[in-house]
Amino acid sequence: MTVPDLGELRRGVIERRAMRPKGPEVARVQEVTGPGGLRLRHYFPAEERRPLVVFLHGGAWVICDLDSHDRLCRRIAMACGVEVLAVDYRLAPEHPYPAAVDDAVAVLRWARPVGVAGDSAGGYLATMACLRLRDAGEELPAVQILACPNTDLTLSKDSVRDKGSGYSLDADFLQWAVRQWVPDDGLRADPVVSPLRVPDLREMPATVLVTAEHDALRDEGDAYAERLAESGVRVIHRREPDLEHGFVQNNDPAANAATDRLLTDARTLLSEAHTSHA
Repeated sequence: MTVPDLGELRRGVIERRAMRPKGPEVARVQEVTGPGGLRLRHYFPAEERRPLVVFLHGGAWVICDLDSHDRLCRRIAMACGVEVLAVDYRLAPEHPYPAAVDDAVAVLRWARPVGVAGDSAGGYLATMACLRLRDAGEELPAVQILACPNTDLTLSKDSVRDKGSGYSLDADFLQWAVRQWVPDDGLRADPVVSPLRVPDLREMPATVLVTAEHDALRDEGDAYAERLAESGVRVIHRREPDLEHGFVQNNDPAANAATDRLLTDARTLLSEAHTSHA
């Protein structure tokens, strides 16, 4: 296996960001300092206040930032009619597990949002933070929105083998990224780091979870949606055909349509949650 060059990976994020179109206009964007000095970015779809969703970006725990997911945050804000608070959490390998989970939990405690959302590793962090709060007996967001999330750090599902070459997420890179996040091989099967292996998922937030057909993480995402539903959690789950990992960041017609479907589902659950707490 060729070891990725982390500096090159992070430079690539900047280059790809420059090539993406800007997201929809929002009423206002505000840079915020959060708990522990975390950088946050607050998107307002309108001047009047709206329910809040905390967003955690993807990037295999090692790359991406507030700017890389700016377009997606704008889309969430406008499509769902919510304020979005994006989190610039600490990255591995400089800050391995549990640093980013700690950051996510701190922001959820501080902001008390109606929902938490994330793509890929950000989806993992979203549900890990919810599990931490649930186990502590603390208030949870009413909704979690998970796009192609990591849920099993053993990477033992068939899709890692079947879809881990020739598509957007390579199995060798995934193995490397997991090592940066959880250096201890023996810990990766532990429920403390792999949410799919948590024995009891009751009382988790209502969930929108979307996976993609040609994604190495597909099977673990599908399995997590099934486990949540079996635990009595309301789940809207869709496997998007013909798409690859990270489609929520893409700008082709099929990816945009699938992201629109995800945001429509998210808006449904967020509206229900806001109405029930009004």
